[in-house]
Amino acid sequence: MTRSVWESVTAFDTSKVIPWMALRNALGVAVPLAIGAAIGNPGGGLIAATGALNVSFSDGSDPYAHRARRMLLSSFFCGLAVFAGGLLGQHHVLATVGAGVCALAAGIMVAVSTPAADIGTVTLVTYAVFSAQVMLPKQAVAAGLLGFAGGLLQVLLALIFWPIRRYAPERRALAALYTELARAAAAGGSATASPPASAEVTAAQLALQALGGDRSLESERYLALLSQAERTRLAILALSRLQARAGRDPQTEAQAQSLGRALLLVSQMLRAIAESLTFASPAAAPGEYSAELRELGEQLRARDADPMVRDARWQIEALSGQIRSALDLAGHVTSAGATEFERYEARQPWRLRLAGALVLLRANLHLGSAAFRHAVRLAVCVTAGTLAAHALDWRRSYWLPMTVAIILKPDFTATFSRGLLRLAGTYAGLVAATLLFHFLSPGLAAEVVLIAIFTFLLRCFGPANYGILVTALTSLVVLMFAMTGIRPAELIAARAMNTTAGGIIALVAYSLWPTWESSQVSETMATLLDRYREYFRTVRDAYLDPEKSFAAQLQRTGMACRLARSNLEASAGRLHGEPGVPAARLTALDTILANSHRLIHALMALEAGLVRSRAVPAREGFRVLTSHADLTLYYLAAALRGSPIAATDLPDLREDHHALVSSGDPAVDRYALVNVETDRVVNSLNTLAVEIFAWER
Repeated sequence: MTRSVWESVTAFDTSKVIPWMALRNALGVAVPLAIGAAIGNPGGGLIAATGALNVSFSDGSDPYAHRARRMLLSSFFCGLAVFAGGLLGQHHVLATVGAGVCALAAGIMVAVSTPAADIGTVTLVTYAVFSAQVMLPKQAVAAGLLGFAGGLLQVLLALIFWPIRRYAPERRALAALYTELARAAAAGGSATASPPASAEVTAAQLALQALGGDRSLESERYLALLSQAERTRLAILALSRLQARAGRDPQTEAQAQSLGRALLLVSQMLRAIAESLTFASPAAAPGEYSAELRELGEQLRARDADPMVRDARWQIEALSGQIRSALDLAGHVTSAGATEFERYEARQPWRLRLAGALVLLRANLHLGSAAFRHAVRLAVCVTAGTLAAHALDWRRSYWLPMTVAIILKPDFTATFSRGLLRLAGTYAGLVAATLLFHFLSPGLAAEVVLIAIFTFLLRCFGPANYGILVTALTSLVVLMFAMTGIRPAELIAARAMNTTAGGIIALVAYSLWPTWESSQVSETMATLLDRYREYFRTVRDAYLDPEKSFAAQLQRTGMACRLARSNLEASAGRLHGEPGVPAARLTALDTILANSHRLIHALMALEAGLVRSRAVPAREGFRVLTSHADLTLYYLAAALRGSPIAATDLPDLREDHHALVSSGDPAVDRYALVNVETDRVVNSLNTLAVEIFAWER
């Protein structure tokens, strides 16, 4: 545990260093301060700069439409928090109640998404600062508008290049996806590894959601590239599995080598597509790669009597066509008629997204939810911090509840690492501010320049390490208040006392009422099995009713599977950082994860078979096996939730599979594919059953 916390304290993620974003954020904070100083109203400039600073934490390098929505929401809630805090500041009881309500709302946002939780935290911090001010209603309205205006300035700077580099974020997301597909094709597949490019597919889908209402040719090109990448991903997975099967039999070793060569050619062409997207130039894939890939397919056609060889040949031909289309899309703007596909099925309208968030919040409004327990803990601690601040009557006492709000997180490692870094960073920042004022004695213009520099440092290097962020932010806050005539010595002492008190409250509160990942991981595993069950049922229904299109349902349930899998992987990572968890428990969880990967590989191969094999009537054995597999997933999820399920309650899937294989002509493409992949489904489910029952014991 100590090592895990120390690693999180000292970690420096260079991928989060974005100088250009930091530069525009620094400009957004410095401009209001300079204007306020120039017109003789430094207080108004400070409020607007505070709004700009808070909204800068919602900036990013994601697609402009997403960024605009997020930053506008942050600006609105920042202005609202300034107004509400200023209005209630003169009424201590109302201000304290408001702090508790705001903390509860900010805490439950963890259940929605990380951006929603970040906006909630910024809103809570802004409210805590301004609820310590005493304003008349007219002054509160003016302050709220100034805070909102500062946020809008930051939004404007973040979107200024939208008309010029409109699709740059989308292109980056697609380039990352094709790069990962190229790596996966060259490396081959492992049955116990996570399906290739899962995170990149999800990131690309999210990045391109904003193009739903864009009818331009370029927009359609990027949407078509995503569609081709998703199909290519399934084909690479299936071809890698076929290569592994062929390599285990000496009689098919030559075919395995051919499939390995095919995957290498596919990798080279995918890499050319990724480079084309990265550099916004036509793809430079040699024509001989495509010709050799087609030749390999023709060589396999001569041995088409073997179902496995026939399946491999089909995959190579499918990949060849998909890559040719992607190469053309990456290099040229296509016509509207050439990129026909159902683009809207993958994107949920705003109205439905909002409804989904509300349903999610409602589902978490009970103490069985880790998000709700975090929200209650946060609300109690912020309220206690606010009451303590009023009782102690320290200068700048709003920093006490503000520190509590910033430090408290849902998990153990993040809370304690943030607590340590918050305290250490605050002291380091106060030392830096003290030295600055002692040796430089900066004037008004110099203070604006220094504020811009510290804003750049906290936005450029702060995301990479929280301690750097706190150090720069502390010095920044001292400088900002010094512009309004407040003596630095007063600020430095007040900041040190309140931050120390707030940090102690947060860390003690988490120690007394922790949210241990060990109490949540079983439910997270059960949720993963639920999502896999929904996906499996959709794949099964597509086989049973081949005349009906299940494309939308497959995409929706597949996305839900990736989200649930990433949640479990994140939960496993947090569990490794918790104290007192036996090593055997961690090993058992890792084993369950590995076998869940085997299961999803088989299910995805079944989905790929829907398009690579001709539809035939489903066998009765398929109905029985898939129904029993569905029931097995239900029972295993119930066991993880504490239901008294025994191994003898589970259906005999191996016997079901024997009956399936004994029926139908094994030379028929679809029957042969289903026989192989359902065997893997049965093996994975039986293994998971053993592991899950052992986990529950």
